[in-house]
Amino acid sequence: MQLKYGINMSDLFKNIVSHSKEYGFVFPSSEIYDGLSAVYDYGPLGTLLKNNIREYWWKSMVQLHDNIHGLDAAIFMAPKTWKASGHVDAFMDPLIDNKDSKKRYRADVLIEDYLEKIEKKIDKEVSKAAKRFGDDFVEEKFKAEHPRVSRYVQTIGEIKSEMARCLNENDLKGLGTLINELDIADPVSGSRNWTEVRQFNLMFSTQHGSLAGGDGKLYLRPETAQGIFVNFLNVANTTRSRIPFGIAQTGKAFRNEIIARQFIFRMREFEQMEMQYFVRPGEEMKYYEYWKDFRMKWHRAMGIPESKLRFHLHDNLAHYANAAVDIEFDFPFGFKELEGIHSRTDFDLKKHQEFSGKKLQYFDAELNKNYTPYVVETSIGLDRMFLALLSHAYQEDEVPDADGKASTRLVLKLPPALAPVKCAVLPLVKNKEELTEKARSIFNSLRFSFDCQYDEKDAIGRRYRRQDAIGTPYCITVDFESLEDDSVTLRERDSLEQQRLHISEVEGVIREKTSLNTLLRSLQ
Repeated sequence: MQLKYGINMSDLFKNIVSHSKEYGFVFPSSEIYDGLSAVYDYGPLGTLLKNNIREYWWKSMVQLHDNIHGLDAAIFMAPKTWKASGHVDAFMDPLIDNKDSKKRYRADVLIEDYLEKIEKKIDKEVSKAAKRFGDDFVEEKFKAEHPRVSRYVQTIGEIKSEMARCLNENDLKGLGTLINELDIADPVSGSRNWTEVRQFNLMFSTQHGSLAGGDGKLYLRPETAQGIFVNFLNVANTTRSRIPFGIAQTGKAFRNEIIARQFIFRMREFEQMEMQYFVRPGEEMKYYEYWKDFRMKWHRAMGIPESKLRFHLHDNLAHYANAAVDIEFDFPFGFKELEGIHSRTDFDLKKHQEFSGKKLQYFDAELNKNYTPYVVETSIGLDRMFLALLSHAYQEDEVPDADGKASTRLVLKLPPALAPVKCAVLPLVKNKEELTEKARSIFNSLRFSFDCQYDEKDAIGRRYRRQDAIGTPYCITVDFESLEDDSVTLRERDSLEQQRLHISEVEGVIREKTSLNTLLRSLQ
């Protein structure tokens, strides 16, 4: 696999998971009871980082758009909601078991993993050719003309086409046949002894009130979008909104995944950040393109390079969509979905209108008529965004130590505006009361404005390294000169540059450098 900072990508991912626990970002849930599969708790630093990502999303969607309004819908909803949305009858994944290993898999994921192996072979050939031909290399021409690579490309197209057909037509037997024809083996045991493919409903159910049985059955919501659709008229009327307008919300969703893996990438309890944008029928593609561009800009504003992000058009459209694209991020385990942008047509509102018997239409004064709006959706997993940022930020640098020799430091190069701790106040040494008193005074002043830390344990170099490891962008060192002229040293995490500041300047400088406004202004 590709190396990054001298680390195998598989090892890099293990290091990120280990680092998350060691420094209080993410813990396995119920760990003292041996944990609960695919459920995680966010620790002190993880909670701060998660809150900062959520705030960045919320302000960029609601605060920066005067026609998008916030909502916090309940997790529990009337059971007919999920009948209307299609989740009761159609929210299923194709399930397959291996008879020898007793492991359970999603049939489509097995095929996608097989395709990913072929794509890696293509990437390897392309990389070798690019080095060989230099500036004269044209990737698309090479893929079309190189016999082996063009055969790979054709094979991928044929497999994708057949998988899309099977999923669209609910041809479970066809999916099983495809797995057998491709000779796909169990990733754990290598066995090819598969069961037939069958459907598996992903919704968790529970009981409402004191009644047991069908009458009291409720579902934990598998997505947050339906809470927006059933509140469409409530929000439109109370905000006196005119089309186009949006409704945004963040919140927990629950899916009984067949196989949850890759740390917090796929969990059974997760958080979504979604916005549904209501538009005139016929204008949905204009806004679909707008939100594609805006959302990609949102990701890149955090310093994520273009090479780490890409659009991926859906080969298999959901039953409610007429256009759909994913923004994918290059995780240590490959490019995977981070966010979806979908044109949902008028499917949702019409279905809820049908099942509820209540009219869910908008009167357009300019057109002087009622109609059911079309919807463009942006939906991103907060946990996946958390993991993407952590994966991009986790780096190992070579820096000079106190003696001028090269040493390796582990650093989280998080965007300063999103870092869980904005600054740390460090007295140069611990056993000088006048230094610690002054450092404490500065810390107690700054804590009203920022999440900050005070640390006096160990040598100053070790304390710098601890702050680097949790992504703190600025360290304030109080030394003996500070006692004489009220100046401190401000150390910048990424460049390691140090500047001398008067104590009265520190809050203003850190506020400017870590302000969320920096990210928000770049979106305009």
